[in-house]
Amino acid sequence: MQALLASARRECRFLRASPWDLALATWIPCVLLFIVAWLFSGGVPRELPVAVVDLDRSTTSRELVRHLQASPGLTVSEQPASLEQAFSLARALKVYAVVHIPAGTGRDIQRDGSGTVLSYFNASYQVAGQAAARDIDSAVQAVSAQLAVAEVALTRGPASVRAAPVSVQTSVLFNPSRSYEQFLLALLFPAILHLALCVAMVGAFGRELRDATIQAWLRESHDRLVPAVLGKMAPYFLLFTAYGAASLVWLAVLRGGGLADGFGLLVLGQALMYLAYAAIALLLVAATRNMASALSMAGLYAGTSLAFSAATFPLQGASWFTRLWSALLPFTAYLKLQAQQLDMGSSLAVSAWPLGALLLFVVIPGAVGMVLLGRASRDPAAWGRR
Repeated sequence: MQALLASARRECRFLRASPWDLALATWIPCVLLFIVAWLFSGGVPRELPVAVVDLDRSTTSRELVRHLQASPGLTVSEQPASLEQAFSLARALKVYAVVHIPAGTGRDIQRDGSGTVLSYFNASYQVAGQAAARDIDSAVQAVSAQLAVAEVALTRGPASVRAAPVSVQTSVLFNPSRSYEQFLLALLFPAILHLALCVAMVGAFGRELRDATIQAWLRESHDRLVPAVLGKMAPYFLLFTAYGAASLVWLAVLRGGGLADGFGLLVLGQALMYLAYAAIALLLVAATRNMASALSMAGLYAGTSLAFSAATFPLQGASWFTRLWSALLPFTAYLKLQAQQLDMGSSLAVSAWPLGALLLFVVIPGAVGMVLLGRASRDPAAWGRR
């Protein structure tokens, strides 16, 4: 314990004397968390601009336009005279979706009992486009329900109004408000924190080799390698675990997203994730014996975590490399745990698997990194590399 505390005090003294290293562990992550929290504070997209091409000019089409305008997620910003003009607006990114009401739609509804309204959304902007398409569908369904009584029953008789033989009732299991704030911040908060911690830990271990101070560090830590390493990790681990817990409080309490199950398990999962990336940083430094190379590898490894975590894009049908890379990321295991405990309320038996995976990410890279760093500490050829 004395060796661990001595190493931790030495690291704290260095941080006080190095403003930019201190910034990477303190105010820079906090500023990034604040920025993304502010960017997504709207929660759900509102008033997405859409264009309506009304070639019918009937009571039915005007009613549909009113329902589209009344939808909180949409605003009918343009009503061009043709589809070509509407698509030009979409290409200019002035609208995210186009609604086309063909000529004769109202007449077809009165005569045949059905009509067709076409909608096109911009899938290049997946979130906004799909949100607009969902609200357009809701508005059309609402108008359709009214027309079934008001138009069809009056013109063809009440007996002609029949329920569809098969209907779908869709219910949202988790995140019922469909808040993009809750979904995206739950991904971005730990993504920012684990990347910053990994880079900071590579710098902490790497500079001892780069500056040829590894022997002085170990002497100050009573020549005990394991306590010296743990002591160097301690300030960063405590800081980032506190940031992670604060981000969970923001999501679950302050922003009203709620917490499905154990807060303690989530904090434990974040703590294990930060330890895992600290262990991986140790391994990268000890294996390369070069701070610059280790930083590049850490940026590649931790920086791709969000893209390969299966949180935004499913792994089903992906290449073997994608699935393998995802499995080799502690971030993937943590996100499974977070989804289970933050949103789903899964049992401990289910969440034990990602917790076990995180523990393996701590033990295996940490043990190998300790051995390699011990060898580097006794090899002067590994010191002073730039």
